[in-house]
This record gives sequence, structure tokens and C-alpha cells, in this order.
Amino acid sequence: MRETVHLGCEECTRRNYHTTKNKRNTTEKLALKKYCKWCKKHTTHKEMKL
Repeated sequence: MRETVHLGCEECTRRNYHTTKNKRNTTEKLALKKYCKWCKKHTTHKEMKL
């Protein structure tokens, strides 16, 4: 049931991270605060399509 998802920065839209999530328990899109090395600051990274 676990699925690999890519996280992309909301400001520059680059895909910086990938992680896994349980599709059955978490049906909405994943959003985490992570560091973007292109923006050089902490931004919200949302789940993007593969």
C-alpha cells in the first residue's frame, strides 16, 4: 500500500525530495516544510505527480 511520492518546492517548483506515504491512511496530498537549496530557505514542499 505504500507509494513513493516526490515533493516539490512551492516557490520554484523544483522537485527536491522523495518519500513514501501510505495511500490508504493519507488520501490528501502531503505537504511538509523542507529546505530548498535553490531558494536557500525553508519552504513548503507539496506532493507532485511523478
